[in-house]
Amino acid sequence: MEKIISINNLSIAFDKYAEVVKNVNIDVVKGKTTAIVGESGSGKTLSALSILKLLPNGANIKTGEIKYNNKNLLNLSQKEIQNIRGNKISTIFQEPMTSLNPLHTINKQIEEIIITHNTISKKEAKKRTIKLLNEVGLNDISSRPKIYPYELSGGQRQRAMIAMSIANEPDLLIADEPTTALDVTIQLQILELLQNIQRKMGMSLIFISHDLSVVKKLSDYIYVMKDGKIIEFGTREKIFKNPKNKYTKELVSAQNNIKEINSIKSKSIINIKNLNVWYPIKKGLLRRTIDYVKAINNVSFNLFVGETIGIVGESGSGKTSLILAILNLIKSKGEIIINNKNLKYLSKKEILDLRKDIQVVFQDPFSSLSPRMNIEDIICEGLMIHYPAISLEEKKQKLKNILEKVGLEYENTIEKYPHEFSGGQRQRIAIARALILEPKILILDEPTSALDITIQNQILSLLNSLQKDLDLSYIFISHDMRVIKAIANKIIVLKDGLIVEENYSRDIFISPKTEYTKKLISSVI
Repeated sequence: MEKIISINNLSIAFDKYAEVVKNVNIDVVKGKTTAIVGESGSGKTLSALSILKLLPNGANIKTGEIKYNNKNLLNLSQKEIQNIRGNKISTIFQEPMTSLNPLHTINKQIEEIIITHNTISKKEAKKRTIKLLNEVGLNDISSRPKIYPYELSGGQRQRAMIAMSIANEPDLLIADEPTTALDVTIQLQILELLQNIQRKMGMSLIFISHDLSVVKKLSDYIYVMKDGKIIEFGTREKIFKNPKNKYTKELVSAQNNIKEINSIKSKSIINIKNLNVWYPIKKGLLRRTIDYVKAINNVSFNLFVGETIGIVGESGSGKTSLILAILNLIKSKGEIIINNKNLKYLSKKEILDLRKDIQVVFQDPFSSLSPRMNIEDIICEGLMIHYPAISLEEKKQKLKNILEKVGLEYENTIEKYPHEFSGGQRQRIAIARALILEPKILILDEPTSALDITIQNQILSLLNSLQKDLDLSYIFISHDMRVIKAIANKIIVLKDGLIVEENYSRDIFISPKTEYTKKLISSVI
């Protein structure tokens, strides 16, 4: 097997701190896809970025060499490495909006990288740009020369980044989490596009990810990283069928978790009947309503005590509008009955009283927890609003109990601030804040999407355990069918504001009825 890149004994450290990448060895086979998998902080991105000497400020290579075409890239001058970047070796990053220049059109940015590395006229560069945009499926964009990054969707921006990265037909493409920020259906499109381009150009690919679902579809060889070290290496078949390392086994098994209970036989706690959330489209000087965006259109379902309903769908399907309507935070039409109380007929005070029975956990705990409050104040804030006369002793006991339930130590937690905790710990704090009011219902809006797979697994296990102990009912919003499989008894699939499929979890995974649901499921191992 011919190697295009060989990373030998690479070690990287930040200034005077300990090494964050430790004696890493990675070989990239020509024409194949090599995946580097690991959680945040494992060193996978630093290892890949060192190939093009793109390390962040403060990061220094202590030892090692990176061979490309019999040259050690680490010994090249700035000018020599610039001749390789975007030409022989190219990159795609996780969030295209931060990689694309907002002040220049898409066409101009692609033309610039072509002209930089080739002796070519502007006319020829324009022709090649249009051809590239067509190749990555942006046919509409290619015929409109003045399109800026903000005018494109996330998937379109990532396609534009791919067009830019392959503009000079590189030998190697480094893709750093290129699908993480995208919906599952868009993820699949981008992965298929990368595979097609790779086959057509005979290009080598380094694919960095924490998501084994994605890696399994794309990779030929897999390196598993943890704490700056390579802990396992093998072919795709070897890693998925016979993992050796305990951590690798955890990653693989996390893809296959499924909730045991199929159905719940209990009383209904939420009844949604013919719910509509329509946003008016207004035009003209007098701002007349000419039409509506039907975010939620005639949706009906029941949630039972002790049940989890998983609501899945891509961005724009209506998931967020649905939960905002249930929380009475936006206007809606139809019936929303919570614990036998119809929101339509409740006063503001009655709705406020009802709010302690239905709590929310959001996607990103760092943005939902106040950075100016310590953990005691954050968790007890709702308690002080709904029970202002509570004694200090009772408040302390409730706080202790809830922290213990979510797996955090009272003494080591209450006086600290959110920035002093990891992502998984912050999400446990957010769950504790919701549960201290002893609600009957939790609405969980993508609560694990910002977390690594192993931490996701811990939070899902915690939620399943809490549900069993406290007889909670969950509405769990996600676009990730792997997560839904591990948490939901029943699944509702939303598309364009409509329920396109509703069934018990196992039944949907065994026998999906719509093509859209099949696409969502195809993303799961």
